[in-house]
Amino acid sequence: MASASAKPYCCSSLNPASSTPLARRAALSPFPAAKLRRFSHGLAAVAANPRPPRAAVRACLAAPRRPEYVPDRIDDPNYVRIFDTTLRDGEQSPGATMTSTEKLVVARQLARLGVDIIEAGFPASSPDDLDAVRSIAIEVGNTPVGEDGHVPVICGLSRCNKRDIDAAWEAVRHARKPRIHTFIATSEIHMQHKLRKTPEQVVAIAKEMVAYARSLGCPDVEFSPEDAGRSNREFLYHILEEVIKAGATTLNIPDTVGYTLPHEFGKLIADIKANTPGIENAIISTHCQNDLGLASANTLAGADAGARQLEVTINGIGERAGNASLEEVVMAIKCRRELLDGLYTGINSQHITMTSKMVQEHSGLHVQPHKAIVGANAFAHESGIHQDGMLKFKGTYEIISPDDIGLTRANEFGIVLGKLSGRHAVRTKLVELGYEINDKEFEDFFKRYKEVAEKKKRVTDEDIEALLSDEIFQPKVIWSLGDVQATCGTLGLSTATVKLIGLDGEEKIGCSVGTGPVDAAYKAVDQIIQIPTVLKEYSMTSVTEGIDAIATTRVLITRDVTGDKHSASGYSNRSFSGSGAAMDVVVSSVRAYLSALNKMSSFIGALNASSEAPKSMSVKTSE
Repeated sequence: MASASAKPYCCSSLNPASSTPLARRAALSPFPAAKLRRFSHGLAAVAANPRPPRAAVRACLAAPRRPEYVPDRIDDPNYVRIFDTTLRDGEQSPGATMTSTEKLVVARQLARLGVDIIEAGFPASSPDDLDAVRSIAIEVGNTPVGEDGHVPVICGLSRCNKRDIDAAWEAVRHARKPRIHTFIATSEIHMQHKLRKTPEQVVAIAKEMVAYARSLGCPDVEFSPEDAGRSNREFLYHILEEVIKAGATTLNIPDTVGYTLPHEFGKLIADIKANTPGIENAIISTHCQNDLGLASANTLAGADAGARQLEVTINGIGERAGNASLEEVVMAIKCRRELLDGLYTGINSQHITMTSKMVQEHSGLHVQPHKAIVGANAFAHESGIHQDGMLKFKGTYEIISPDDIGLTRANEFGIVLGKLSGRHAVRTKLVELGYEINDKEFEDFFKRYKEVAEKKKRVTDEDIEALLSDEIFQPKVIWSLGDVQATCGTLGLSTATVKLIGLDGEEKIGCSVGTGPVDAAYKAVDQIIQIPTVLKEYSMTSVTEGIDAIATTRVLITRDVTGDKHSASGYSNRSFSGSGAAMDVVVSSVRAYLSALNKMSSFIGALNASSEAPKSMSVKTSE
């Protein structure tokens, strides 16, 4: 039973009353008695239903509907627009160039994901990019998606010059909601060393180009003061005031080199909001790079300080160390909504996993396994302590339900068996596979499991079944391996000599040739044991990397009953698995084959000795 304070995933409470702003504040305040009573009531609701249905968890996180799009205002002050620049800034990652067709495919998926604005590219950079942005504007920018018929804004980037702005407008003007995004550097280091212009010249250019973009008929113009994080505050207030007057509807504040800390960036947004004349006539946006690993944190700090558009990319891809990650920012807002004064987005988070995989495939940039939200390990648990907690109550180690991002995992609890797994997790896996064994058998099995897990990073279901077969369901050893010697190469036939030891200690030796060393060794074993078999499956994997890796072999054999008068006696359809491990692949293969033959020999002996065995018995595979 979970404690009363346990919270299922990101839901602050299952009590409907606690979804109000007042109740959320009550949950955070330890002082007023009335608020404490309300908080206790919410906790009691959780305690009464510690394992809520996933649908209920998602319902308690449900946000209001997306407000109607107006370029320079948002009717709901808690709504945060998501501006995705995967196709523009994300594509600037070295080696991440996408074709026009791939961009269109990704843009369709971004629309299904529910992003508000898609920055489709930099049209002036090349004719191909202009065509790609135009195609996206024509198709994605005019096609409603989802239950609310959402149509995203299609945006094109441009520098502050007429050629770039003309190209951007030509590309995006076909969309139902077009936007031009223009920028110029405002930090002293950029103005002096890159632009070689005075602050007054920069302000004049910015004003003129924003006005020019509006004069083309574009109702939605975004302006970015590049390197705002290192720009002089008073100069920022001034240039932003001037571009608002010129018609800018969104003011994007970039931390272009990822230099600021979260509290600094949050204060920057708050200061701009408090000190820029006319700021009420524009939307404040953030664009944070990840050079110090703080892009997502800075973005959230900006939102908390008043920014209502957040620029992000799928998987956080982008120039240098990348951008703020859409999935991290969106899920943080969804998960900690009560601490962000009720902020919400229009993202359909159940499309996150599919979108992440699509971007990985088309960009060629794969995420690291431990990447937040979308990494392979994000919802996997290998530590024994964590696995025990997950099996008792998922909220102990998961703050987000994998269902909420559209992730389907191999098992309900995300358990990954390895050397750190404890008895609880391993026993649960056995039950999941359909095996129920007594305590002594389990302890014998667990000892073998730990030996294997020390050599293999992850233990699969097949490994579990093979271990069970070898440890719990293993018959007595009839033949054991003494020695094996094999020769092979291009100068002659492969040969093998095998020494086996019987139950009575008698040693027998067999020699044979074959198409390869393993084939020759198996034929030498057959000379000694003399049970006709058919090799149905043979597989070999390395437990570790490197030339000195341990080879694990697994075989599956059946009795060859061709012309056998006992073919109807019951074991003709039975298969026997065997596994073996050694640093020599031939030795590993012989051990696996001998393991399977021992099972077959024991079964045949038991079947022949039982006068009560039905003639037509059918036995399940011993795997």
